[in-house]
Amino acid sequence: MNFIEQFVQRDQHRIYVREYVGEEPTIILLHGFPDNLHLHDRLIPYLSPSRRVVTFDFLGWGSSDKPLGYPYTAKNQEVDLDTVIKQLKLGQVVLVAHDASGPPVIDWALNHPDQVAALVLLNTYYCEMPTLRPPEAIWLFSTPLVRSVARPISRMFDHLIFRRMYWWQVGKFFRDTEVRNEFVPLLYQQFDAIPSARPAFFSLNEDLLPTVRSGSRTAFKLKEFRRPVRIVFGDADPYLNKGVAQKFHELFPASDLFLLPGARHFVQMDEPEEVGRLILSTPTTESKST
Repeated sequence: MNFIEQFVQRDQHRIYVREYVGEEPTIILLHGFPDNLHLHDRLIPYLSPSRRVVTFDFLGWGSSDKPLGYPYTAKNQEVDLDTVIKQLKLGQVVLVAHDASGPPVIDWALNHPDQVAALVLLNTYYCEMPTLRPPEAIWLFSTPLVRSVARPISRMFDHLIFRRMYWWQVGKFFRDTEVRNEFVPLLYQQFDAIPSARPAFFSLNEDLLPTVRSGSRTAFKLKEFRRPVRIVFGDADPYLNKGVAQKFHELFPASDLFLLPGARHFVQMDEPEEVGRLILSTPTTESKST
């Protein structure tokens, strides 16, 4: 599909953005880790050209700058999002969060409610939840004592162990073999690139537990959020599972909840047409005011 490529400047660093022309309010598709904006490649055809769509790579990922020594954290990703919205002058937006983009997206929405037309949550997280289970590779690199061993080992043998771990772990996020075989290599390219996405991966893993604890302290604010919220989860995701979706439904009392049978963690890859339909049919503050 046709899109406009550009870089948004954040201080001395550049954020890579793709924009698809369409009607307002703009839909912003956010990625987690260890992936990038290609996570939404199968979804976008079901959103555009009827709606304006913006995707971007957070700093450290994909085609955005990957500065060494940079503090890759959820809070800095919130600033990435704010920078894109301000520089593109997007006005009200529909925010679509997946995986690790949940905390920065939800925090931005809580801090800028008047700019949120709607919030859509796809297999994501925010705070401590009873059924929340980190993927095995994420547990390996986010658990303090374990990661001190896992990181040096992952650098051995020309990163062979890291590569195999990535292909095994991320491969489990897809339901369909053909889609998995197409996109796992595409998503992994950023780790072999120079500069690599590895620093962002390691840093965000270190930040994961503090981010979840921070979300637990502010989770009470979700009950006060008055913008439309739609929760769309693949019900076959063993990690960010349907129990997490149901907890979000409790935390956002006015939200609606859709569980897609058989879809896994990458719900937008497994069921792009249905996810697209649910995003487009999400009530917005604009549509409610007419």
